[in-house]
Amino acid sequence: MRSQSLEDSGAAPWRDQRLSPTERAEALLPKMSLEEKIAQLVGVWVGAEASGEGVAPHQSDMISELPQWSTVIQHGLGQLTRPFGTAPVDPVLGARSLAASQAQIVAASRFGIPAQVHEECLTGFAAWRATVYPTPLSWGASFDPDLVEAMADRIGRSMRAAGVHQGLAPVLDVTRDYRWGRTEETIGEDPYLVGTTGAAYVRGLERAGVVATLKHFAGYSASRGGRNLAPVPMGRRELADVILPPFEMALRLGGARSVMNSYAEIDGLPVAADRGLLTGLLRDEWGFTGTVVADYFAVRFLQTLHAVAGNAADAARLALRAGIDVELPTVDAFGEPLVEAARRGEVDEALIDCALRRVLIQKIELGLLDEGWQELPDDVASLRFDDEASQDIALRLARESVVLLRNTGVLPLPMGSRVALVGPVADDPMAMLGCYSFPNHVGVNHSDYGLGLDIPTLRDELARRVPMLTHEPGCAITGEDTSGIPAAVAAAAAADVCVLAVGDRAGMFGRGTSGEGCDAVDLRLPGVQSDLVRAVLATGTPVVLVLMAGRPYALGPEFDGAAAVVQAFFLGQLGGQALAEVLTGAVDPSGRMPVSVPRDAGGLPSTYLAPPLGRRNKVSSIDPTPAYPFGHGLSYTTFEWSDATVVEPREDPAAWPVDGEVRVRITVANTGERAGTEVVQLYLHDPVAQTTRPVVRLIGYTRLPLAPGEAAHVTFGVPADVASFTGLTGQRIVEPGDVELRFGRSSGDVAATLPLRLVGTERQVGHERELLTSVRVEPLVAVPQSA
Repeated sequence: MRSQSLEDSGAAPWRDQRLSPTERAEALLPKMSLEEKIAQLVGVWVGAEASGEGVAPHQSDMISELPQWSTVIQHGLGQLTRPFGTAPVDPVLGARSLAASQAQIVAASRFGIPAQVHEECLTGFAAWRATVYPTPLSWGASFDPDLVEAMADRIGRSMRAAGVHQGLAPVLDVTRDYRWGRTEETIGEDPYLVGTTGAAYVRGLERAGVVATLKHFAGYSASRGGRNLAPVPMGRRELADVILPPFEMALRLGGARSVMNSYAEIDGLPVAADRGLLTGLLRDEWGFTGTVVADYFAVRFLQTLHAVAGNAADAARLALRAGIDVELPTVDAFGEPLVEAARRGEVDEALIDCALRRVLIQKIELGLLDEGWQELPDDVASLRFDDEASQDIALRLARESVVLLRNTGVLPLPMGSRVALVGPVADDPMAMLGCYSFPNHVGVNHSDYGLGLDIPTLRDELARRVPMLTHEPGCAITGEDTSGIPAAVAAAAAADVCVLAVGDRAGMFGRGTSGEGCDAVDLRLPGVQSDLVRAVLATGTPVVLVLMAGRPYALGPEFDGAAAVVQAFFLGQLGGQALAEVLTGAVDPSGRMPVSVPRDAGGLPSTYLAPPLGRRNKVSSIDPTPAYPFGHGLSYTTFEWSDATVVEPREDPAAWPVDGEVRVRITVANTGERAGTEVVQLYLHDPVAQTTRPVVRLIGYTRLPLAPGEAAHVTFGVPADVASFTGLTGQRIVEPGDVELRFGRSSGDVAATLPLRLVGTERQVGHERELLTSVRVEPLVAVPQSA
């Protein structure tokens, strides 16, 4: 029940829905005291773990005993941090508890403003008994933004039904070094793939009424040596051309209403204190009007980790000035230190008002200040976070993201064959889950509650489909114990085929081999898994190597003996089924690599977005050519690509105006004997430019399902803006000159090349440029099947 104060009467203009959100916020703001204003700029994390088993950097250092709840909320409260994602809680009981907290917050303050509630939602609503979807690298491997959008919509609906308003996702960091533990949270190594997929996720979450929070803005994934929170040695062109475009796309094409700062320091300036980035670029240039929330403890880290602030008040001043509106996860620098600094005149109250205005507008947009707002949903008694519709999407996305890297004919597994299933992840349900899934993120500290979900393992699902299946783990994911390898070798030697499942266990801050704070020294498989692989390959039995991991591991010459290689990136709760279906042929593999697979475990990791000197050359003895390139993936059927042509402009097919569009087309046919899905990719090659450019970069793609004998025209409409890059002056330009559009089965397998010439004068473009290549698919009459 709301406070019945005079300010909260029905005549209060901030509750008048006939006014715009801005007008309502402007009416309320001047009536608030300094303490009431600042209270809206903080979150409170009730029940956060301070023992050292936390889920945020330095959590045990930063979490101290909070004041009494009544004291915390006496002036109002901006956000409630993770009421469902801090400890296991029954969905219905959790919703009722959250509603009770909201009622207390509303009643305690003069203006009756509810808290905005946020949760993690990267691989689903991070709550007990909630559907766990595939991790973002799997989204990228699917090359299916529409399905990712449907997934995000389901996630958002479950969150909103529980009383949650904001989701801390998606992660739009473009991975630059696979050793970084959070590679599993990235969508891939290409900004166009990350941007289009991330924008789709945002659309789904926002459509469900949940504020999507883009993270981590910006540069976090480019840390030196792949070490979490390490300094970022990045130039302005890499930032502009690789790191920033996905955020632009998610804002313009997705409509995200919140952004979270990166922990990174770029060229010595921490992002949390970077006014040029958080205000100059994000707000002034891009026109973003939503809220900027601090990554957990990032404000205080300006003092404790970055050493650019002398105390908490100084850290609060720097963050506010830069453009951070809300301190998360719990009240600290934006609490009493900020109040006292503002009273002393050390922090301009106008900065506080600026942040507050954005916070109030967003709460008004969410309906939190409307008359009739309810703390508890009407249908709370039937609340469920895991249902058939959600599981269906999770399974479809898992199926689409399995990548077949190599196949000499051993897959699909022959009917009636004796199969040995070997490897440490083959019978581990946790091997299906990313580090931000609830069971891995929080549930590991509450083992008495169980997983809360049925998560079949690969062994469970293969056993249903393969009658003659034996299993030996061989070794653990980590550690040096090789005593189980002889039994695994014997099982493989006695089988017709061996499925060898190796990879990761996600965790947090060293508690896993992948995940936040679980960075890798090199790209060798963890523990003694490489020893297991070599020993099993030496049996001579055909081996299907299955990698279930959070990053690509090096597949050098020692693994060339595998008869087939399958890559999966934490496929979610139904990943075991998806993998078993692909291995047995019930589902045709259609995933494509969102990252490259390196051959050398010890060399400096590099992505496919490299200029000529970043590739193999005569001036270095190191060959960075990957074992499998970005975009690579095979099928159980065959496809023929033909008749690549420029459709428009027709007068001079080679002339592409610097302010125009070119339309190019290719024909793709399924020439095999079973249905399959080809992923048609379009790459740009710029042979001569005023700055060095990647040899190729993705600028368009589409999934193309075809039955045997079917064919289709695939037409891409490419705006010249998509060919833009950061030129000599630091401005984004479209430069006239020769270019090529390459139709590719991957970044390293070009099916056809179309030479073009961008014509006109150099053209400067900005944030309002065209961001997308359009795609049109036209089915054709059936073509003859191969013999």
